[in-house]
This record gives sequence, C-alpha cells and structure tokens, in this order.
Amino acid sequence: MHYGYLISVLDQIIKEAPDKYSKLYNKNETDIEKINQCRARAFIHLYLKVSFGITDFSEREHTLTDKGYDGGIDGYHIDQDNKVIYLIQSKFRANSHNFENKEISLDEILSMEISRILEGEEHDEHGNTYNGKIKQLQREISNISDIARYKYQVVILANLRGYSVHQLKRLTDGYPVDVFDYEKTYNGLLFPVLTGNYFTASDIIIPIDLSNKSSGSKISYSVETKYSECEITVLFVPAIEIAKMMRKYKNAILKYNPRSYLDMDGRTVNDAIHTTIIGSNTNEFALYNNGITMLSEETNINEKIGQKNKAQLRVKNPQIINGGQTSFTLSRILEENEAKAEDVFNNKEVMLKVITVSECEVEKKLQLIDEISVATNKQTPVINADKFSNDEYHKNLQNKVFNLVGLLYERKRGEFSDGLKDGYIKKEQVIERNFFWRVFFASNGKINLGFQKRLFQKNKFPSLEKITDREIARASTGVKVHNALSIGLNAHSQKIRKDLYAKVFIATEFLVNAKDASNDDAIQASIPVIEDVWELFISTAKDNPDSAGYINKVDRKTGLPTRHFSLEKYLRNSRFEKEFIHFIDLRRDEINAILSRCINEQVSSIL
Repeated sequence: MHYGYLISVLDQIIKEAPDKYSKLYNKNETDIEKINQCRARAFIHLYLKVSFGITDFSEREHTLTDKGYDGGIDGYHIDQDNKVIYLIQSKFRANSHNFENKEISLDEILSMEISRILEGEEHDEHGNTYNGKIKQLQREISNISDIARYKYQVVILANLRGYSVHQLKRLTDGYPVDVFDYEKTYNGLLFPVLTGNYFTASDIIIPIDLSNKSSGSKISYSVETKYSECEITVLFVPAIEIAKMMRKYKNAILKYNPRSYLDMDGRTVNDAIHTTIIGSNTNEFALYNNGITMLSEETNINEKIGQKNKAQLRVKNPQIINGGQTSFTLSRILEENEAKAEDVFNNKEVMLKVITVSECEVEKKLQLIDEISVATNKQTPVINADKFSNDEYHKNLQNKVFNLVGLLYERKRGEFSDGLKDGYIKKEQVIERNFFWRVFFASNGKINLGFQKRLFQKNKFPSLEKITDREIARASTGVKVHNALSIGLNAHSQKIRKDLYAKVFIATEFLVNAKDASNDDAIQASIPVIEDVWELFISTAKDNPDSAGYINKVDRKTGLPTRHFSLEKYLRNSRFEKEFIHFIDLRRDEINAILSRCINEQVSSIL
C-alpha cells in the first residue's frame, strides 16, 4: 500500500512538469521502462520538495544532474540558510519488493567522485568531461562568497543496511551520509507530502506597505499572563504574502491549530473569502475578515530598509493558531490565479496578530496556546473533538497505523486536503477518525463500542502500548470489509445499518488468519459467507423466546398481546455482543472451513 501511494505521488509530480521538459517527462508515455525513468527523476523531486520546501518544478529540475558523466551525483541542493551543500545519489526501484528490499551496491556509492568535483576537476577518473549540470554545480559553489562556512552532506535515496556512520563516511571521501531507505522514505518523505506537513518555517519575512498607515506600521502591547509574558503585535499585511507563506509551508505552519483546511465543512467561509478577494478591486477584505493569529518566538519590525513607504516583519518559528482557513484559502486563490496574482491581490490586506511568547515551560506554553486558540476562534467553530486532534496520543497512533498497514488515519479534520487536491490520494483512502475507531472496536470484538456515536469527542481510548499490531491489522481488514459491505447503500442506510459492524467482526475474525486476508478478491469472496452467518444468527435469535430483541405489544384490533422481534432493539441491548460472539465461537470450525473454500475457489456459500 505504501509503495502504491509513492507511485501516485511520483506520477503526479511528473504531470506537474512544464512543457519545456516534455522530452524528460512524457506525460503520455506508455513504455514502462521510460515511465520508470521518469519516476526515478520524480523521486529526487520528492526529496527536494519535502526536505527543502521547493515547490517550483523548474527550480528543482535545475539541480538534477542525473545523466551521462555525472560523477555519480544525481542531484544537489545548496542550503544558504543553514550553510549546507547536499549531494544526492538515488536508486529508484520499479516494484514494491525491490524498493523495500534491494540495496544499493557499494560500487554505486564509490562511483561518487565527490572530492574531484568539489576540487574543480573538469574530467572524471576515466578522462571523460563532466556534464553541463556538474559544471553548473561547480560554478554555483565557486560563486558562494562565504563558502568556508559551508558543510557538505551526502544523501543516498536507497536501501543501505549494516554499515556504521564511520564506514559510510569512508565510502564518500569522508563526508557525512544520510540514508533514506524505504522506511525513512515512507515516513519522512511520503507521509509528510500526503498531509502537506513537511517543510517547517524557521524564519519568515513579510514585506509591509506603509503608504496608507499614517500612525505607523503596527500596534504593540505587552501582556502578563499566568503562564508567561507575551508581546502582542497587530498590523495589516499584504494578503498575497500570507498566501505565499501558506503555499510554501502548508500544514507545517498549522501544527498547533486544532484542524487543517476544511474544503467542504468550511465552504461558506472559504467561498466568502474567495468572493471578496476575486470579486473586488478594493480592500473590503481587510474589513470583513477577522484576521490571523500567529504565534512567534521572536518578532521584529524594521521600518528603515532603504525603501520609501516599505517595512519588513520578521517572525521566528511561526505557527498559525487561528485563521488557518483564511490563510489556506488565500493560498488556493494564489495557485488558481498564478499568472494574474498581482492584480487579484493588489492592495488587499489582512489583519495579522502576532503573539510573541517569552520562554517558559513547554507544558505551560501548550496550555496557553490551547486557551488562545479556543478564545480567538470565531469564523469556523472548533468542535470538542478538534481539541484532541493534536494530542501526542493521536499523532503517535497515526504514525503507527500508517507504518503498519498504510491507513491514512485523519486525526485532524482537513489534514489530507492538500494530498487530495494534488491527486496524490483518493478521498476513500482517508479514514475519518470516528469511522476508524468504530471499525477498530468492532473488528476486535468490542462491537457495542463500535456502535457508539462521537467516539473521538469522548476521547476515551486504550493506551497506545495496549494496542497491538494484530489489532491494527484487523482494523485495516475491517475498513476494507466495511467498504465492500457498504456498496450500494446510501449514507442514511449506512447510519442505521448497525449490523455492518457486526459483519465486520465476522470477516476480521476469520480473514485475519487467512492467506492474503486483505486482498480485495478474498474480501469479495467472503461477503456471501458473512451475509449467511449473519442471517443464521438473526434467525437463531428470533427462535429464542427469551431474546432481548422481542417487544411485547397489544394488537389494536383484537386486544390480544403480541410479540414482535426488533433488530434495532436487539442491537442496542447489552446482551447482543456476548450472544453474537458466543454464536460465532460455537460455529467457528464450520465458518472457517466454508470461508477458506470460498476464498480458494471463489464460490458462494450456503450454511
């Protein structure tokens, strides 16, 4: 599943290639060998995009050196902020087995002629002239005025196991090595790009227009709180600068925000922002919008930058804790109107409130952030469940679920919005948090818990240490079973069909031990068995005169007492779960035999 997500991302990156790169990235290519060559280049693009926040395709392509006589270097990046030059070698594998198991050979690493290239040699060890991109790298390094302050880092995008840090350095002329094996690729490159949470802002600079601000660029105010002393800075900034910031940093700048971008749930507010920006040539947006609240560790404003009516705002380690919907919507407007962005955003500003928090204990800081977030949120209400979305418990569970079974557990509303918009993932691949827990409980035999509403809002879950890998595997199978059973049911039907979760338990109880249990064909073949087991169970319950599903009524015409079996009543009764599991245990061998035959022979069952 992980590799499938990776291929989807790489193929989408290929589609983003401008027409001038059509020879390198043929979007209509059908030759699988050439497709894999495109994916190999896109793999380096993925690393550059996630690790350094380079969103522009051409900017990334500029630093790819992978072709003949490249000295074993496939790409590079010069990080001017941190004074590090990254030299990349990548080995993309064309199938999941090789990607996760095949290692790069030592000969391939030894082929990196790092010292020769950095020393300015024009030819490789065999006398061949280095290609133009390697010479470009040499020129760019030679043009760095303070090159003495820079360090070098070798990056290997491939599996390489069993070697110590010192051994790897000996293979790369003494330079430190960072290895992105398949696990680090899935966790450190793939998952962050799916959630739009990959490149963290350290410092941001926002230009400010002073031409219509007779009283100065800002209002500042010191506030003493029970947690820490804070400095509040309020000013109006160009809306386009917020859009650019959000486009670059995405969800990485919303870590403390209780939710991410809400496409559908926030449509009314988002549409209003869109209309005000697009449909007006004047600055009504500054009046209508409630503004953005940003957290900062250090804030500076300089009004003397050598430009008339201009100033700069610097914010260290910024995090938006309110106004995320506004910021994200502005970035979407920018993406949709790239060619005419200056006209669309001309003179439009948004109020920015920057809260600079003095150093204090982490726990106190987080408590203060939580209280500010709740108090300042007005436009799109924060529901109680959102407040738990940033708990370390749910962050760790999300990582565990993705690592083990590749499920995209949506702990925070809207966090996969960017992956959906960019076509990296499909809507049905995102597992809504309440749905995940219903299936998790049901597939692991706690069916009554699976029936409850607002599970996430109650936030009463087993400790992470007690959740086993097997239970998560069952939940993964349970999601597929639930989706297969739900085909043809409308949303209303699914809400009242509580028997779906009982059927999920039947399937996971037996499929989890079957070969290829999560295979779609195996699940489809098991559906008739699941339905038959359920019908037999209900028939047995109806035959039991003491069943909790019976309702005593009086016939209106005859006045005589009657009994009616209600499935809804039975499902709500606390006895249901115990009786259902007891029934399954009694027929375990029979069900298992029939289910195995159906999966192996792809035939229907009759109990």
